[in-house]
Amino acid sequence: MANLKSLAKDTAIYGLSSIVGRFLNYLLVPLYTHYMPKDSGDYGVSTNVYAYTALILVLLTFGMETTLFRFANDDRSKPDTVFSTAMAVVASLTAVFLLLLFGFITSVSSAIGYAAHPDYLLMMGVVVALDALQAIPFSFLRFQKRAIRFASLKLLFIFLNIFLNVFWFVILGKTSVFYVFFINLLCTGFITLFFIPDLFRIHWRFDSQLLRQMLSYSWPILILGIAGILNQVADKIIFPLVYPDQAEANVQLGIYGSCVKIAMIMAMITQAFRYAYEPIVFAKSKDADKTEYYAAAMKYFLIFTLLAFLCVVGWMPVLQYIIGADYREGLGVVPVVMAAEIMMGVYFNLSFWYKLIDKTIYGAWFSLAGCLVLFAVNILFIPEYGYWACAWGGVAGYGTAMMLSYVVGQIKNPIPYPMKDIIVYVAITAVLTFMMYLTASLPAWAQLSGNTLLIICFLVLIIKRDLPLSGLPVIGRYFRKK
Repeated sequence: MANLKSLAKDTAIYGLSSIVGRFLNYLLVPLYTHYMPKDSGDYGVSTNVYAYTALILVLLTFGMETTLFRFANDDRSKPDTVFSTAMAVVASLTAVFLLLLFGFITSVSSAIGYAAHPDYLLMMGVVVALDALQAIPFSFLRFQKRAIRFASLKLLFIFLNIFLNVFWFVILGKTSVFYVFFINLLCTGFITLFFIPDLFRIHWRFDSQLLRQMLSYSWPILILGIAGILNQVADKIIFPLVYPDQAEANVQLGIYGSCVKIAMIMAMITQAFRYAYEPIVFAKSKDADKTEYYAAAMKYFLIFTLLAFLCVVGWMPVLQYIIGADYREGLGVVPVVMAAEIMMGVYFNLSFWYKLIDKTIYGAWFSLAGCLVLFAVNILFIPEYGYWACAWGGVAGYGTAMMLSYVVGQIKNPIPYPMKDIIVYVAITAVLTFMMYLTASLPAWAQLSGNTLLIICFLVLIIKRDLPLSGLPVIGRYFRKK
């Protein structure tokens, strides 16, 4: 119970930086979709370039974030030595990446359709390099359970980013995607400076034997990470390459990319949970009740993601105003993308069975299988169905990886997940979602009222079945029987 309370507390802190940060970043979506006209395709360019940078970031970090937790919690290794080794790997890869990018920028920009704008790629190349170098110090903060400093730096980046975007787009009246990338470069560089004092406090040591062990552990995680990030961004990379009308491709990708921002509420919850859960899982691995803990964590994760799903679907008449009017034609994909994100979160929860027994290769195979399914759906169906193929491709890809991990995991390292409860909650969510769609033709106020009532019913069910108010911290004492 103490570990669950610690998980809840850390999730709340990480969630503050993640959810508040993402919410504030939502303020940039109406800004961009208002100041960058849909027909310019600039928002589609932004979506496409950020997809590439997400993939490159996984390559540069080389699975060292999870590897750091694994070895820093091992009594045979000193945390500072683990940090030094992980940092050396990432710094080396980052240096090679920057040399290749700057040395072959003309060829690279031409190959991916940005021959006229190599400056976009150069700026974002430096951004992703700095992000990779920050990733290990940020992970070390999580290992040290310094959640407040972690959240403060994340929020500082976000506030600075928003301020500069408002200044450039609203006050100066700039409308080009160039300034989106330029501002990101400024903010990322500024945050990097805050880690310099931490780096001087580390006792730098290099252990060649530890390096071999860490690389042996991390390379399957790298494959897992590549496949995982491709499940998230491959559609945005593939779309301009296979869409039949090249002039229209960035326009359609901009519509899809803006609508996906609403669905990212699910990604916020998953990310906040991961930041808190990952360090605790490795620390908990020595306890006798670890499997019961993992099963309970899965259940509560799913309950709250389903609640968030219903809130987004139910309050779509309000949330739609996050994006500009010209981009709202793609809102129908939001529930589909959120369903894919829930599957990704479940898959993350399932992944610990092979991480804890050092069989990360299983994760690589599962993710690659899901990635192949996603690629197939996108390549085959984008030409005919456009961004709808992207949304359903995510469901197919994550669903494949999730099911493979569950089936094999129950054979190799079984965990008693409460499948009956999980199925009940998923079924009730599906019924309530269908009922919400029945209200779509009503006036907005009636639609919101009816949907809110359905959400309250779901919340009451959660309280009655699994989260009694008497068990909540602080306020729980007011609901306990005398």
